[in-house]
Amino acid sequence: MPTKTYAHFSDVPESAWRWPRFSPAEIACRGTGAIKINTEAMDTLQSLRNRLGKPLIVRSGYRSPAHNRAVGGAPASKHMLGTAFDIAMSNHDPASFAEAARAVGFLGFGTYPRSGFMHIDLGPARSWGEPFPVRATPFVAEVPPTREVLTDSRTLKGSGAAGVATIGAAGVEVAQDVLAETQSAILPLVPYLDTLRWVFIGVALIGIIVAIHARIDDWKRGQR
Repeated sequence: MPTKTYAHFSDVPESAWRWPRFSPAEIACRGTGAIKINTEAMDTLQSLRNRLGKPLIVRSGYRSPAHNRAVGGAPASKHMLGTAFDIAMSNHDPASFAEAARAVGFLGFGTYPRSGFMHIDLGPARSWGEPFPVRATPFVAEVPPTREVLTDSRTLKGSGAAGVATIGAAGVEVAQDVLAETQSAILPLVPYLDTLRWVFIGVALIGIIVAIHARIDDWKRGQR
């Protein structure tokens, strides 16, 4: 497996970097800034990124031997060869991620649900760690097609009619009081307003009856 080592990721020439979805800084050692570029590993990582179609957050790529000891890495960690990556699972489903990683050629898998990342490397084939918990679907189930559209609901129409009529009756009552107290010049109209108020009350009662009937009918038909 061809590799190229640089004392610092900033020393990597643009002509030597052919993985557009990643930068040398992402792959470099977090402790020293040094980087070992394993072209096969990087090609496989780029293939995984292309397959998933979403960013891969690299928590750890290459590690210098000193930094690997400092973080408690395995004595023969594949990170020191530049063939291993720790990828955050914050934007991935772990099961789908692992399936895609195997499909593109990764063989070693370590799962760390408490820390929120998965280790992947070029092999040999092995696995370790705790399983990630199964995640509930983040999407709300679609509304059944038999359910009434809200704007066409008989319940809504009946309730709306009752509400409008109730407001109308209250408004007429207020208008009647105002006219009776301040508009003595048109007192002959007051009795007619009283009749109009009772008309609105009647409409409100009809609306309530329609709403109740629709609710009962929908319950019987299992629509709600």
